[in-house]
Amino acid sequence: MVALVEDTNERFRETVRSHLDLSENYPGKMLRAYVRALCAGSAEAASARDFTSAPIWGGLYTIPAVVPVMEENAAWWDEQLALDGISPERIMIVRRAAEGIAMAALYGEQDGGRISTARDLLLELATEGTFRTPL
Repeated sequence: MVALVEDTNERFRETVRSHLDLSENYPGKMLRAYVRALCAGSAEAASARDFTSAPIWGGLYTIPAVVPVMEENAAWWDEQLALDGISPERIMIVRRAAEGIAMAALYGEQDGGRISTARDLLLELATEGTFRTPL
């Protein structure tokens, strides 16, 4: 189980890295990649959304050997996102919102258009923007 969790964590990190836009030379680059990975419409995004499946991961926290692996992964993300130059409060809101959108998509509660709109709003927030209601 530990090896499975480690592999899944690394695959998700790679998915996020694949969404990094190195031409974005302003704060929030990793956070925007995180949003893109979770809120994209591709098959790759579907596998990234599996990472956020609370029922699956919640059960794994009952396995004592898995807990430190998950804690290390959470600390890694906290560190990577903090290096990005965005306030911790903004990171938390954007990150958790992207995860929530991914969960809604996983359960079929949002269509592609609504996910795309939410993604665009979160990307704006991840650039120190303000939250505007789409027209």
